[in-house]
Amino acid sequence: MGIISEPTLLLNPDICRRNIRTMNNRIKKWGGVFRPHFKTHQSAVIGEWFKEEGVGCITVSSFKMAEYFARKGWEDITVAITATILNVDIINQLAAKINLNIVVEDGYTIQVLEEQLKYPVGVFIKADTGYHRTGMDADDLVEIKGLLNKLRDTRKLIFIGFLTHAGNTYEARGVDSIVKETELSLQKFLALKVFLKDSFPLMQLSWGDTPGCSVYDGFQGVDEFRPGNFVFYDYMQSEIGCCQLTDVAVCLAAPVIAVHPQRNEIVVHSGAVHLSKDRVTKGDGSCSYGKAVSLRGMEWDVESEIGEVKTLSQEHGIIKAHYDKIISLKPGDVIGILPVHSCLTANLMKKFLTTEGNLIQMMQ
Repeated sequence: MGIISEPTLLLNPDICRRNIRTMNNRIKKWGGVFRPHFKTHQSAVIGEWFKEEGVGCITVSSFKMAEYFARKGWEDITVAITATILNVDIINQLAAKINLNIVVEDGYTIQVLEEQLKYPVGVFIKADTGYHRTGMDADDLVEIKGLLNKLRDTRKLIFIGFLTHAGNTYEARGVDSIVKETELSLQKFLALKVFLKDSFPLMQLSWGDTPGCSVYDGFQGVDEFRPGNFVFYDYMQSEIGCCQLTDVAVCLAAPVIAVHPQRNEIVVHSGAVHLSKDRVTKGDGSCSYGKAVSLRGMEWDVESEIGEVKTLSQEHGIIKAHYDKIISLKPGDVIGILPVHSCLTANLMKKFLTTEGNLIQMMQ
């Protein structure tokens, strides 16, 4: 491995594998199915690490991603983004080869898909349990029952149950706050099974989020779990309180291109095209686009903090740091940045360099 001379996303396989194993063991305790979301890593190689832990079914965030992992041998895939009539052709192509599950939330789509699909597919109704992004309001049983009546008569769309993404837990700060947000969403979700069990006794509940799955222990009654970010974690997850910085499995190696001691600033070749512009609001009210730490070769040290990424442009990042940290650096040095959102950073970088010196490609 030569000298790192451009922004490079480093991956520690040991931490990543530990995160997979830990989450798998947590879900086993609840008696649920582990259907991890692969949108975070998008890698066939890392997918094999899940297989080594006994995982046989996965979640993805697009039909393109479903195609990629189907080619890599995965035969049980849920596409967790809401399907529309625009997806008919790709659904037919995938359903001819694998066990495919899709997500719906309106009657028109159900009608058109039933008319145009050639093969049976599993169907989840997307339920909104508090995040308010997509899905039917979990409290609106009248509307939900109307959709279920349409699915009762379909032959190509096989109703499985309800799927939710509890993204509201990402607004939590601290374990107690995560638990509170999780319980509020979970009460709404479990109520669906209670109210509809007589008509649909076999219905399943599919839950997705990393903060809740990482710290909450009362998930009995949920049938499957779809966390994704946990495979790497990131700076935001550590600020939320569901992991430690030592659990973060990726770090962006960022070359130093300028040092400005008079401004307490370090300029690195690491901008929005590498880190994204997601930011985390810290406890003191300040915002950060990443935490800068010392890098020794391809290993980073979370105990050796340099500063916070305070601004980003396309290719540049500006790090605010203490004077003693700044004067120890010079242009041409390489430091590490723990990303705020590892899913977006990985998607931008498209590949990983492991701490062992191996290159891992992502879905292109």
